[in-house]
Amino acid sequence: MYTSNDDLYRNIKTTMKNSLYLLFFLLLGTMAQAQQDPLFTQYMFNTLSINPAYAGSANMLTATAIYRKQWVSFEGAPTTQTVTVHAPLRNESISVGGSIVNDSHGPVRQTGLYADISYRLFLGKSKLAFGLKGGLNLFQANLVDLNPLEADDPAFAANISNKPLPNFGFGILWYSERHILGISAPKLLTNKLLDGDLPDFNNNKEKQHFFFIAGYVWDINPYLKFKPTIMVKGVDGAPPGMDVTANFLLYDKFWIGGMYRWEDAVGALLQYEINNKFRIGYSYDYTLSDIQSYSSGSHEIMLGFDLYKPIAGDKSPRYF
Repeated sequence: MYTSNDDLYRNIKTTMKNSLYLLFFLLLGTMAQAQQDPLFTQYMFNTLSINPAYAGSANMLTATAIYRKQWVSFEGAPTTQTVTVHAPLRNESISVGGSIVNDSHGPVRQTGLYADISYRLFLGKSKLAFGLKGGLNLFQANLVDLNPLEADDPAFAANISNKPLPNFGFGILWYSERHILGISAPKLLTNKLLDGDLPDFNNNKEKQHFFFIAGYVWDINPYLKFKPTIMVKGVDGAPPGMDVTANFLLYDKFWIGGMYRWEDAVGALLQYEINNKFRIGYSYDYTLSDIQSYSSGSHEIMLGFDLYKPIAGDKSPRYF
């Protein structure tokens, strides 16, 4: 079949244009599967970010702030900041919390504003909590910065600014001073991210995330404790992910540990209990995937504040 030069040019241009769409959505989708619910190496000290049933678990007003810089030296890599606050109410069975998460990668930025509520059943020395999470993501995409092939391409003619994406989730958590076991789904709705006349890529939506977390603390001797934890993450359309972490607590003041993220990274964690109210933590991840050649690793800094004395019977430090 004969094809004119004009037809050939149009076919090439269409192919290149669709490749640009595909490149953007592959970037968005790849990051989305790993980062729509941001990744934290110190998840065991910030469990509210993935499970609303964690609200009130410390039996005091608790605030945690984390700054994470992922894949340093890799242009457009994820950067995340989060603040979580939670506390029990006067009726100790009910607890409330809230979180702000700002996550950016490439041309995409998301700011999540969420509220949490949990109801706790007291089972002797342990508690069984049921939690709900609700709020919204403010989604931004700097599409103009992608430099499309056609200057007048309507799909990339304007940026998306603070598109509201409402969502809700749930969690169940069984915990005590020495153990934690929970499942959660922080986001259940699959909102469409970008509107307009775009190819129908499956990644153009929020992904459902499911989490399983478990951990326990053993006494090795009066001055040393051992705390292994595991987090398994399932994301719609992606293989399961798993973090295995082993932390040691020395003299009830200093945490030191190591982490393995399945086929992705290894890392080290440090945390110091400054006093009964303040703690500071740091983690470093060394990338094992193909991105290793372009990245010098990931850094994460955590600050924790316990803003009033714990209820009688609880003590510092907290293990989870």
